Amino acid sequence: MAGDGYLPLFETRRAKEVIFYRVFAVSVFVCIFLIWVYRLSHIPNERDHQNGRLTLWVWIGLFAAELWFGFYWILTQALRWKRVHRQTLRNRLSQRYESELPGVDIFVCTADPKIEPPTMVINTVLSVMAYDYPTDKLSVYLSDDAGSDLTFYALMEASHFCKHWIPYCKKFNVEPRSPAAYFIKVGEARGDDHKSQSKDLAAIKRLYEEMENRIQTATKLGRITEEIRMKHKGFSHWDSYSSRLDHDTILQILIDGRDPNAVDNEGCALPTLVYLAREKRPQYFHNFKAGAMNALIRVSLKISNGPVTLNVDCDMYSNNSQAVRDALCFFMDEEKGHEVAFVQFPQNFDNVTKNELYSNSFRIYNEVEFEGMDGYGGPIYCGSGCFHRREILCGRKYDKETKIELKRGNDSKREESLLELEETSKALASCTFEANTQWGKEIGLKYGCPVEDVITGIWIQCQGWKSVYCKPERDAFLGVSPTTLLQFLVQRKRWSEGDFQIMLSRYSPARYAHGKISLGLRLGYCCYCLWAPNCLPALFYSIVPSLYLLKGIPLFPMISSPWIIPFAYVMFAKYTCSLAEFLWSGGTALEKVADEDVSQRYEKEIMEFGAASSMFTILSALALLNLFCMIGAVKKVIVGDGYVKFYETMLLQILLCSALVLINWPLYQGLFLRKDNGKMPSSVTTKSLVLALSVCTCFTFLY
Repeated sequence: MAGDGYLPLFETRRAKEVIFYRVFAVSVFVCIFLIWVYRLSHIPNERDHQNGRLTLWVWIGLFAAELWFGFYWILTQALRWKRVHRQTLRNRLSQRYESELPGVDIFVCTADPKIEPPTMVINTVLSVMAYDYPTDKLSVYLSDDAGSDLTFYALMEASHFCKHWIPYCKKFNVEPRSPAAYFIKVGEARGDDHKSQSKDLAAIKRLYEEMENRIQTATKLGRITEEIRMKHKGFSHWDSYSSRLDHDTILQILIDGRDPNAVDNEGCALPTLVYLAREKRPQYFHNFKAGAMNALIRVSLKISNGPVTLNVDCDMYSNNSQAVRDALCFFMDEEKGHEVAFVQFPQNFDNVTKNELYSNSFRIYNEVEFEGMDGYGGPIYCGSGCFHRREILCGRKYDKETKIELKRGNDSKREESLLELEETSKALASCTFEANTQWGKEIGLKYGCPVEDVITGIWIQCQGWKSVYCKPERDAFLGVSPTTLLQFLVQRKRWSEGDFQIMLSRYSPARYAHGKISLGLRLGYCCYCLWAPNCLPALFYSIVPSLYLLKGIPLFPMISSPWIIPFAYVMFAKYTCSLAEFLWSGGTALEKVADEDVSQRYEKEIMEFGAASSMFTILSALALLNLFCMIGAVKKVIVGDGYVKFYETMLLQILLCSALVLINWPLYQGLFLRKDNGKMPSSVTTKSLVLALSVCTCFTFLY
């Protein structure tokens, strides 16, 4: 259809502020270069009385740290240099293709019913079953890597409730379509807004609460009663169940979308709904989420074979019923769509506090950095909220001369019975199916790295395909962010370690992607992959200048020296820019299992330190070290040479140490001032005090 009358299904606009930002970025880099020049031209000399005690290695260490910061600054600019905004045109999609929309297979992944409660899981499932999309073209698959009969029971309950929920959503154009989130929203809204549907609302809410109570009763009991087991043949699979790591494939088609009797309470077809717990054996490595996703790809190929797939984590429900159509605007565009392999939506969260206690809203990623990667060929694959072309996940190579037609899927009449289909599909999720195949290598998600989603995205883009970042006005997906500091640190530690492993693996963007993707996209990937080693120069800068402040030894230019200008400009510009990005991005609750006391403190924006962790010991020791150094510097001013001379020579070190002390104020509260259960454990306080005092004492008396 592309030609003279071609009308695109999406628009791409360059960010308006790009030129201004580029000028700013260049000015910062010029000052970074001047800092390097200062370090090289002012190397301390032992004969120099002022710097006689300053060891050469400290100066070299500062220079190395500043070299790294300059290099990493360049990497971060790749994420901002060429930002683009995308806007979909769904009306054109409907006018042109409404009768030819492709089948969509949706994968929801869960792994532990204790951490990811079954009630939360089915809310995500119900939200994607209720998409504003032809239900006969939707198929939803739940992968349960725990193989829990509690999760299966919850899904069975959802398969009955959806007969009421889906027509209700369509009748009243409900948003969001997660029942729990919707009822919270309705409860917070004024009653007048829902008078027209008050009777239906009361009825559907009662049905949901009854279902929720049954699921929670079974969850608290920790098992399924015999009375419930007798109601569905699927529970017989757990008769031979040994453990979550040792069981046969469990596959149940709870709703068969091709069955003419599979209809809601208004007689409309229901989406296909499938439960899958792939086979697990102790002697076989299961490859975590990547293995679960590959099993879903194969099983869905047999059952529904939708040419488009969507995968979401079980704690990230659909918040926008139009998201499928938004994604299809990119896939089905006649001129540019054939190049698009996957469409990534941002990950947003509905339990972030007003002031974003742990800065876990992903605002800068969502509003700035992913748009920057999109300008160079597409964002990374984040592992959730992402639509893929099935053929490309299954290993199809890029050919610019060939276009992939998005056909509906398995339209042919199925000759197998439902029971036969279930049995033949089970083999596709066995432990041995992938042996001597290309699954995990050239087909499906890639194995060998904790962040399998990122390396899969790199591999796809290196084949010549592009990805697209779609950020609609209404958030497409909402999830659950960490509610304690320890959860936040463990999550970031896992991500940073996984990303760094990519840099060291065969899929390294510095080597594997060379000549296959644009330089800007490679630099963007490197920015994330080098997130972990970035902590080393940051750690050096957080310790050494403060210790030398304690001794009164300057490491930066005097306030009267012109060399102070590039240092001051970089510090001011960097943090002003970060603040501006945050405010420009809009900076100013469903939860995973959390203690009620913890949840209350989180809602009050009080940091949670209640667990003993080595990470807390390190953070507390660093915070105390800077506090002791600041106290020592103040003492030196009072009893030493006086304020003016000290201020003139040590200004930047004073500012740096003061900033670190100010940033760590919540830690000092947790260590010494708080009395609640979220305070720092006494063992951590003791260890960090001993460590910080030891370092300061040794440096003071041995240097």
